[in-house]
Amino acid sequence: MILPTAYLPPLSYMQALVSEPATIEQMETFEKQTFRNRCLIRDAKGELVRLTVPVGKVEHKQLTRDIQISYQTRWQHQHWITLISAYQHTPYFMYFADYLRPFYEKEYKWLLDLNDELNATLMALLKKERPQIANRASLIDHRTSDWSGQIWTDKHSWQTEISVLDTLFEE
Repeated sequence: MILPTAYLPPLSYMQALVSEPATIEQMETFEKQTFRNRCLIRDAKGELVRLTVPVGKVEHKQLTRDIQISYQTRWQHQHWITLISAYQHTPYFMYFADYLRPFYEKEYKWLLDLNDELNATLMALLKKERPQIANRASLIDHRTSDWSGQIWTDKHSWQTEISVLDTLFEE
């Protein structure tokens, strides 16, 4: 199975990674407003919070492997503070926090590198095998998958696609 990259992906994405041998596609055209650089978490009040990794200017038909992260804002600090606020009282946050904190202290140039290393850590924490990175064109259309290509609007909310962090910290 070939999957696109994802930032703090939903549980369904992680299940797809482990359901059969998976490869992360890097030669696809980057799609804006997708889980490639966004995630959805539930805060301590139960409300949905969207986190977005800002990327540099995306050219028409730019490959995912060429997407650079923008550091014009302090997004890493904001994401980490949001994660602490949302999950600090969950049963396992303190146990896993030290594994995740480095991702919010190190600057990654490429979105693919951040997602790959972060997801490898999540897979290890979930006791699963790390997927390989693809160096060829996509073999499937990711936009047809029920967990990809969703746009962050009230009409297309990912309420059933909360980040895997909810599961990790709660169960």
